[in-house]
Amino acid sequence: MKAKSTPHWTRVTCARATCALLGLAFVSLSTGCQVSTGGQTLPSPWYYTDDVQYFPPGPEFKLSKEAAAMRQYEAERAAREEF
Repeated sequence: MKAKSTPHWTRVTCARATCALLGLAFVSLSTGCQVSTGGQTLPSPWYYTDDVQYFPPGPEFKLSKEAAAMRQYEAERAAREEF
């Protein structure tokens, strides 16, 4: 009596499905994401390793360079008019 064997295409399909499931499991476990729990937005588990992006506060008046240039121009113009 012959031993019953599975066809080749069944073994290939099963191997591909197994690889796909393992790949999907790896991708889903290796990515971090934000979650919302009880109204709080919690960061991913890897937020400790992220680089800190700190932007120091700038001047309150956004056009401080332009205002300084205008004051310098007015001072130079006044100095020229005196002579």
